[in-house]
Amino acid sequence: MSAPVAAAVGAPKSASSRLRSIVGGSVGNLVEWYDWYVYSAFSLYFAKSFFPPANQTVQLLNAAAVFAVGFLMRPAGGWLMGRYADKHGRRAALTMSVLLMCGGSLLIAITPSYAKIGVIAPAMLVLARLLQGLSVGGEYGASATYLSEMAGKTHRGFWSSFQYVTLIMGQLLALAVLLLLQRTLTPAELESWGWRIPFIVGAACAVVAVAMRRGLEETSAFEKDRASRPPQSAAATVRGLMAHPRAVLTVVGLTAGGTVAFYTFTTYAQKFLVNTAGFSKSDATYINAISLLIYMMLQPAVGALSDRIGRRPVLTAFGVLGTLGTVPLLTALEGARTIPQALSLLILALVAVSGYTAINAVVKAELFPTSIRALGVGFPYAVAVSVFGGTAEYFALWFKNMGHERWFYWYVTGCILASLVVYATMPETRDNTHMDE
Repeated sequence: MSAPVAAAVGAPKSASSRLRSIVGGSVGNLVEWYDWYVYSAFSLYFAKSFFPPANQTVQLLNAAAVFAVGFLMRPAGGWLMGRYADKHGRRAALTMSVLLMCGGSLLIAITPSYAKIGVIAPAMLVLARLLQGLSVGGEYGASATYLSEMAGKTHRGFWSSFQYVTLIMGQLLALAVLLLLQRTLTPAELESWGWRIPFIVGAACAVVAVAMRRGLEETSAFEKDRASRPPQSAAATVRGLMAHPRAVLTVVGLTAGGTVAFYTFTTYAQKFLVNTAGFSKSDATYINAISLLIYMMLQPAVGALSDRIGRRPVLTAFGVLGTLGTVPLLTALEGARTIPQALSLLILALVAVSGYTAINAVVKAELFPTSIRALGVGFPYAVAVSVFGGTAEYFALWFKNMGHERWFYWYVTGCILASLVVYATMPETRDNTHMDE
């Protein structure tokens, strides 16, 4: 490689270039997570369409089981897309993941009901969620790596927090569509055909996201690594990943409690308010939406705080608050009877969870060198999310169906406590990082 070309490879990005890339990558992330969370937001309405007649808890349990099945593909997505991103670039992997999400959303939108095609209906639903799980499994590692590498050292915590800003915004858009349809359609219309609308919207938005992601710049870190990489590099392989065993185990350990808490107080909260606290579906959706809006705005502030005081103190604060506060908070939420009561309790929970969500992406990215970063971030994270996050809602409904709902509160507490041990013993990644400027 000639000297001028070598100098250009991995050249530092200007501030405006970084900002354009971060915004572009974040918008695609928003569309991905909108498509993913529409399933959870509308399961109260479409569960009857895909499963045999049963009581509400059993139908929600079936829908939650399929939600969990989608998580089974996330490790495969984390592995395949992580390798792809480390070999061919972050931008290429981000484009591929959003294409898969588009296909899954479209399949759900067009699948006939159980009454028309019998068991083929839930089978098609499972297939669609497997495609979406593959997509999301690849999205996390690729987008976390892309945003962290684009951010620059000084404000890496702040800018990488926008992964969860757009993730939560995706949830909010799903809820906004739900609120709009609740006000324009009758409950019967929503349960009959109205629930298909958000999936069609999601598939269309994914096509737009593909076009946007094709125009993204590649990160300097990847360009520099690719230029200096040996032809037969073994970095993005099992052997390459296992060269960093402590980092891999740290990703799994710090994710376990955080992902259970996240899914408990975001996606499951809506069902908890309806099925346990006794709120109407529309009131539960409103409470969930307002709490998520405040939660979304907290992410950059917590990310910026980690740039000043370090990542480990922020994670540890979440671990302590989650361990001590989960059981009393969920018990109080169970007995909440007014919207302000329930909203205040959910916001308290999400303030604590922000200590994990705002910075977990950058912490994981800082643990690995460039050549293995997307795979190192995406694969162990996807495994932990599949085991803990993907089953949280199912366990909650399972314990409730058994008549021991409060056992779930202690399960969440135990997961957070286990992660707290990791937070307290892990290295401070802000200062001891594998990431270059």
